[in-house]
Order: sequence, then structure tokens, then C-alpha cells
Amino acid sequence: MGAGGMGGYLGAKLAAVGQDVIFIARGAHLRALRETGLRISGAQSICLPGVQATHDPREVGACDQVLFCVKLYDTDTAAAALQPLMGEHTCVLTVQNGIESAARIARTLGKGRVPAGAAYFPASIASPGEIAYLGCIAGKPHLAFGEPGAGASARADALAAMFRDAGVDAQVCDSTERMLWEKFCLVVATSATTALARQPIGVVRGDADLRWMLAEAVAEAARVGRRAGVALPDDLERQVLRAIDGNPPAGKASQLVDLERGRRLELDGLSGAIVRLGRALGVPTPVHATVYAALKPYIDGA
Repeated sequence: MGAGGMGGYLGAKLAAVGQDVIFIARGAHLRALRETGLRISGAQSICLPGVQATHDPREVGACDQVLFCVKLYDTDTAAAALQPLMGEHTCVLTVQNGIESAARIARTLGKGRVPAGAAYFPASIASPGEIAYLGCIAGKPHLAFGEPGAGASARADALAAMFRDAGVDAQVCDSTERMLWEKFCLVVATSATTALARQPIGVVRGDADLRWMLAEAVAEAARVGRRAGVALPDDLERQVLRAIDGNPPAGKASQLVDLERGRRLELDGLSGAIVRLGRALGVPTPVHATVYAALKPYIDGA
């Protein structure tokens, strides 16, 4: 559900090893998938001249698994559209950027349906039918996921095995909440700083002033998470910056890509969420508040 950077890459890897994959997409990207197939370029090369793609879940029917890869602002609408895909044992794995998606999807589909995950690779639609994949963040798997409130399960282990068979490094975590917040501290900081500076991560981490802003954005998110009761590691900030330093220098957070292309922004679910939670918990978040204010005029796209 959502065949952009994450969904397109993961779906292509699964389809390439013979899994029965259907892409739900729209617009020019959907037309290209139907007419010429799907291509992965960049750090890996995959060409699938024929893929199954539709805009309408009602054409698909019940599935074993749904990979939920839509933008944060489409979460509620897309979750409601999943009903035709839901069989008795269907699970929905969300690998979105935020920290609230699994709970929002579960409110629509019911508890016990929605493992929560995080993706650690930059990818985006380069052109209709083509996904640019830039490689994985150093020291991280492609995917980490688990059951909300539990972590490991037989279902999560089976999902991980399916991805590994397709050449996607997948790990099942012991604490899903901690994993989501650790990833969120990374993605909310890189999304904020690359979008505000209009520069890829190599420029941001290599400039002293921008690196200060990046480090403060990570630290604010970590303070909010700890105040919310999440058992984040004491050295999380250092771990996140080390992971960012291992990211491909040309990598752009998806929020920057969307900003450059005049698309809607996930701002409310990223810096906006940090500001909102920080206010509720009494944690100052001046960097994210500044980012939110500066990018807000672009939140609905061009």
C-alpha cells in the first residue's frame, strides 16, 4: 500500500524472488508500473518488466501481508481503504516515518493486526516506474520491526524470514517502542535539517553550524521520548549521529525530496509531533519549533 521509495523497493525485492506482490499506487507512477514495469536504480539494479499494480484495493482481495508505506498524512484514509485486503489472518506492517502510525491504523483495523517497523534506507521515486535506492544506513538493517508492546512473535519471525529470503536484511526487535523512537530520533532530525537547509545529508553533517542544528534536533527528540517513558539508551544521541555519519552523503530525507518537488510534507508527523508532544510533556523543543514554523507554508505542497 503505497509504491513510493520504501514500498517500491521492498515490493521489487520480494517480487524478484517470486513472491506474489501487488502494488497499490496512483497517478503517473501507476501508469508506468502497468505499462513498463518497475525498475530499481542506484546502489542496486532490478528490472521487473511486468508487475501487478492497481489504484483500487477492491481489485485485489484478501492478502497474507500488507506493507503499509504511505505518507503520514494519508495514514487514516489509506487504513480505511485496506478493508478489502483484510482476510482472517492478514497483518499490516507499517514502515512509515512516525511513531504514531501503528496505533492509528489499529484504531481502524482492530488490535493485533499491525506490527510496527522502521526502514533504514533512503529511497525515492526518481521518475514514474523507477525507484532510486541509495543503499542502507551503515550499521543498520534494511528493516526492523516487532509487535507493539511485545516485540518478538512467530508472525514477526515469519515476516523477517520472508524479507531475508528476498535479500532484505530484517531484524525482529525485543522492544518495538524503543526501536520506533530510536529511528524517529534519526529521521525527524535528518528530515528537519535537510529540508530547512535544502541540502543533502553530506552537506548538513559536514558544516559546523548545520551539524549543531542536527545534533540539537536529535537531542530534543530523545528528551521528549525519555520524558514520555521510553527507555532510550543513555548514548542514543551519539549512536544516531554515528549512523547519520555513515549515511550516503547524497542522501536526502524524503521530506526534502517532497519539498523540492512541490509535494505535501509529512511535517505534522515529524517536527510537528515533537513540538506537540514536547509541549504536552513540558520539554522545550526550540529547534523543531523553528523548523515547523519555517516549513509550515509548504506543508500542503506547491
